Amino acid sequence: MSKMTTTVPRIPVLTWKISAVTGAGAFMAMLDSTVANLAIESIRSDLQSTLTLVQWVATGYLCALAVSLPTVGWLGKRFGYGRTWAGSLIAFVLASAFCALSPGPVSLIIARVLQGLAGGIMVPAGQAIIGSTAGKKELGRIMGLLGLVIALGPAIGPAVGGVLLETTSWRWLFWINVPLGIITLLAARNLVPAGELNEGQRLDRWGFLLLSLGLPLLLYGSTETGVSGGTVLTVGAMLGGVVLSMAFTLHAFRAADPLIDLRLLRNKTFTTATLTTGLTGANMYGALLLLPLYFQIELDQSLTRTGLLLLVMGLASALVLPVGGTLTDRYSAGQVSLWGAVLLFCSSLPFLYSEILSPPILFIALAMRGAGIALAQMPAMTAAYTAVTAEQMGDAATLVNITQRIGGAVGAICIVIMLQHMGRQTDLSPHVWASGVLTAISLLVVITAFRLNQNFSNKAEVESNS
Repeated sequence: MSKMTTTVPRIPVLTWKISAVTGAGAFMAMLDSTVANLAIESIRSDLQSTLTLVQWVATGYLCALAVSLPTVGWLGKRFGYGRTWAGSLIAFVLASAFCALSPGPVSLIIARVLQGLAGGIMVPAGQAIIGSTAGKKELGRIMGLLGLVIALGPAIGPAVGGVLLETTSWRWLFWINVPLGIITLLAARNLVPAGELNEGQRLDRWGFLLLSLGLPLLLYGSTETGVSGGTVLTVGAMLGGVVLSMAFTLHAFRAADPLIDLRLLRNKTFTTATLTTGLTGANMYGALLLLPLYFQIELDQSLTRTGLLLLVMGLASALVLPVGGTLTDRYSAGQVSLWGAVLLFCSSLPFLYSEILSPPILFIALAMRGAGIALAQMPAMTAAYTAVTAEQMGDAATLVNITQRIGGAVGAICIVIMLQHMGRQTDLSPHVWASGVLTAISLLVVITAFRLNQNFSNKAEVESNS
């Protein structure tokens, strides 16, 4: 371990400021991914609509996030990542105002789709700015604090939504973005680098068409197939998404200037790191779906106690993320990610035996899970960004975000399938079967994190010999 230890340089104040401003934009985008969920019934009642239509206020936003993701690399190369980020933030603020002013459900859904399109660009564009601004030995700490900010968005979204719904109207869920966005834009002036203009950068239209249709179809189809058990519509959407995504992959390797440079996947460190982030995403979103049901049905916990138990996991992640960033810069992303993966695997084992889950063991297991997710995912993301050049940062951020979203959808569908279809012919409850899936995913994270650590060890050995 001593060979892998390096001196941690001091991060310039300017880098912290740029990270804070771009992180504020990411916080708003992630906050809006959950803040409207509690308001669905209020919106339906106020606009005198149906639940079938109004639920697209939430679903439309998430699908739009996936549609705009593939364009980030091209927009950043064409207009500069700073301009792309600022433009997407302006669009996000305007779309938030349109949401608040919407007179009916259709106009609200359209405004939410526009908001999601802007948010899907803003998050990876901000990560690309940070990745190209911070030094390789600074990025771990920066990503640790940025990960804390992004994680807080979905975590506090329901709480913020509940307070606003109880005291004001659902429209304030969207009005709140307007002053926050304006303050962020003012803070970004003369701070966030605009980037270089490249008028010769052409848009890969075929690639955009294939992936902008394929990715949302794949995410929507896989998620809804797990929930519904499979209908002609959802299975068709999932298969269509797979076919279009495969067609994009073939096209990207052949095109001279593809929408996303998939040749990055030839970089072993980048590919292994990105796969690790995808698997941790699958584990995280699968657990967020399973654990509330596990606590209430298997362990007979109340809603209040279930919320407190989940809070233990969230707080552990939040507290460990900055520490993990420092450890990543001091040792290596591979080592820290492997530590986190082992911790995540060990924390999954007690849920296979519900009879041993006394309150102390449950609290320890949840704290270990939260810390394990943070230590496994954030360093892997850092490793992905440090493995590429500044020119490749936009494509790298896009690929990492796409992999995380696909991983989250796969994790959720696996848990739903286990809960719906397993345990009927055996003595084991479906919740234990689902816990077994999470344990298996955790083991895969250990394997990919081990390979990532090997890549860093081999690189360090080559550098020491030279």
